[in-house]
Amino acid sequence: MATFMEVLDTSVANVALPHIAGIWRAGVDESTWILTSYLVSNAVVLPVSGWISGRVGRKRFYMSCVALFTISSLLCGFAPSLGWLVFFRVFAGCRRGGLQPSEQAILADTFTPAQRGMGFASVWHGGRGRAGIGPTLGGWITDNFTWRWVSLSMWPVALFHCC
Repeated sequence: MATFMEVLDTSVANVALPHIAGIWRAGVDESTWILTSYLVSNAVVLPVSGWISGRVGRKRFYMSCVALFTISSLLCGFAPSLGWLVFFRVFAGCRRGGLQPSEQAILADTFTPAQRGMGFASVWHGGRGRAGIGPTLGGWITDNFTWRWVSLSMWPVALFHCC
C-alpha cells in the first residue's frame, strides 16, 4: 500500500500542477518546483535510508516514513501558499526516500531466496504497476473538487495501510 501511495502521490500531483499554478498565479518554472523539490529530497534521502533504518530498526523506520509521509500530504493539502507547498513537498519527499529501500529490505528478510521474485513482483504489481491510475484519479479529483484534495486523498490509503 505504501508503494501505491507514493507512486499515486507523484503522478496525481503532475496533473494538478496547472490548477495549482493558476490559483497562486505562478509560472510554469515556479510551479514545477512542487515536483522538483519532492524528487530531489527523495533522491537525497535514498542513500542514507539504509543507515538510518539500521540505527532505529527497519520496521520502526518504515512505519515512521509512512506516518510522516501521510502527515506531510495533509500539510500539502492545507498549504497557504506556493512556498509552503514546496516546503511540505520537500518533507514528503524525504519520507518517500525512506520507503522504497526499507520496503525492499523487509521483503528480502521476509521471503526465502526462492520466493523473493514473487514477493518483489507482488509489490511492483501493487504499487508501481498501477501508476496509470494516478493521472486519471488526479484529473478527476482536481476537476470535481479542488487541487487540495489531491494531497488529502492520501489519508484513506494511509489509514488502510496502518490498520
